[in-house]
Amino acid sequence: MSNNRRNFIKNIGGSMALLAVGNAASASSNTSNASSSASILNSKIKVSANDKIRIGLIGSGIIGHYDTDTALKVPGVELVAVCDLYKGRLEGAKETWGNQIFTTQDYRELLARKDVDAVLICTPDHWHQKISIDAMRAGKHVYCEKPMVQKIEQGWGVINAQKETGKVFQVGSQMASSVGILEAKRLLAAGTIGDLTMVESFCDRSDARGAWNYSIPTDASAETIDFDTFLGTAPKVPFEAKRFFRWRNYGAYGTGAAGDLIVHLLTGIHTVTGAVGPEKIMSIADLKLWKDGRDSFDIINAVMNYKTTEKHNAFHVVTRVNLTDGEGKGPFGIKLIGTEGVIESFGNGLVVKTLKRRAVPGYGGYDSFDSFSNKQKEDFKKWYASEYGNDTEGGYDINKEAKFEAPNNYDDRLDHMIVFFNAIRTGSKIYEDASFGLRAAAPAIACNLSAQQNKPILWDPIGMKLV
Repeated sequence: MSNNRRNFIKNIGGSMALLAVGNAASASSNTSNASSSASILNSKIKVSANDKIRIGLIGSGIIGHYDTDTALKVPGVELVAVCDLYKGRLEGAKETWGNQIFTTQDYRELLARKDVDAVLICTPDHWHQKISIDAMRAGKHVYCEKPMVQKIEQGWGVINAQKETGKVFQVGSQMASSVGILEAKRLLAAGTIGDLTMVESFCDRSDARGAWNYSIPTDASAETIDFDTFLGTAPKVPFEAKRFFRWRNYGAYGTGAAGDLIVHLLTGIHTVTGAVGPEKIMSIADLKLWKDGRDSFDIINAVMNYKTTEKHNAFHVVTRVNLTDGEGKGPFGIKLIGTEGVIESFGNGLVVKTLKRRAVPGYGGYDSFDSFSNKQKEDFKKWYASEYGNDTEGGYDINKEAKFEAPNNYDDRLDHMIVFFNAIRTGSKIYEDASFGLRAAAPAIACNLSAQQNKPILWDPIGMKLV
């Protein structure tokens, strides 16, 4: 065998030779096999103890109900108090969870209660930092919905409060505990798709509720809602019910599509890759469809550059959120693209597609060979045979797809809650802590900044600061 052939085989012979998910489908060039195997992904996250933990809910809106109902599925968890600025939600809380719970419009009253061990913070984004810090300093463990902060510069306040108080703090982006995301992490680390080169991720929505136009109760008024407290540090404006119930539409209270949804995608990407964040973020955005008085974008596209670290090679992330989608295909997707395959994550499942490059380059087809003179073609064939043998096709073989699915009743939010309560009970590690939270939130928020300022945003993911 010639040195050229040995070197070629060495260069293309990576982990796929040993770790192919499927078998090579055919001996012909660029072949494929559409059939796939299916495996069920069973969660390894288990409840470690059932000591009683009493929780308080701050913000009893949509996600507040989702989080609370899920938390109550964890053995030993009991809801004792609910805070919301809309009186109707406090009435609804008692109807849903029982008349025995304490209700208030002042979160400080909830934090002052000795029977509250931990809080779920499910408020508008502009309240996340202050309530999180106040709660930890009041001796409460904190589960704070994503994004952890509304503004990048607020992140270190939460990190320092967590360190100072020693309280458990977890951000509520459940992708960090998803059985599908954790399987993608294992497959990537095993070299199943070779070296990661880029990631494509998206969240598309097509309807009004997906664009945050949520229902407004008929009794919404300045009498039933503490609107001044809702505004907090935001500019003072006259009462407007849609600002309270559709707060994600306004930059004064939320973080738009980037902070609501790109942060989920980055949580998944960082969990899979072990990355701590990009060093450059560039985005374009616009308000295309939902021109209903909002000032948040309804479509945003971003490109991010991740430098080489000890955990991964350099790679790019291309991500988008489109609240104007006309296809109706569904919410989230993450596609990890490697040199030897791809991992496509959908919900709590994934599909792995791999290929194996042949050990010879081949010639002919879309190739300069056909432009050679007849004599040169004959000379080239002789040279090629002496260097690589008789296989003239080259190319690659597509391996059989592998499909992984979670059980029908699987809930990654429940796994995420179990991780949180296990940490309270046993001191086990929180992966999505305050530092992780800032490293996911900051690049997401930077997407807004880049679009608004029409320039790249530079970020130091190690020092967690803008450059």
